[in-house]
Amino acid sequence: MNGTLTTAAVVSLALLASGASAQTVGDCDWRASAQAIAEPWQDNTRTFSNGKTRLTLTDTIEPAAGALHLVILSPPYSELGDRQCRVLSYDGSIGFAGVAFQELGADYDPARGLLFDVPVQYYDAALGDTTGGWLSFELNQASGAISAYIGPAE
Repeated sequence: MNGTLTTAAVVSLALLASGASAQTVGDCDWRASAQAIAEPWQDNTRTFSNGKTRLTLTDTIEPAAGALHLVILSPPYSELGDRQCRVLSYDGSIGFAGVAFQELGADYDPARGLLFDVPVQYYDAALGDTTGGWLSFELNQASGAISAYIGPAE
């Protein structure tokens, strides 16, 4: 949306080539509870595609080094007319230690769908500490497919 289509495509290809770690995308559960929406709500939720897609940051409080998750409401729609609901986490039910939601970048590629990138912090067991990187993910609204990867911090 800010002219980063080429940048987003290059970053996505670089992440795939670098062997960046794949993140977990699952069905909505306790991590997507309205009770967990990070405050203030207006700063931690955004819509795209004329309101059809919504991203929301949730904070489940525990575990402290992995309590933040991204909830994605998007097409395709069910027979009842509701959107699919997915949760993007670092690994399984473990989330991120930090998400700079206000720095979320978005673009659109007709061949791939909505493209997003956001700086994150996550717990790296090998380091025994948190580290940072860029979470890049894409959403195909026609199929509902979501893929996500973390690449190195820039």
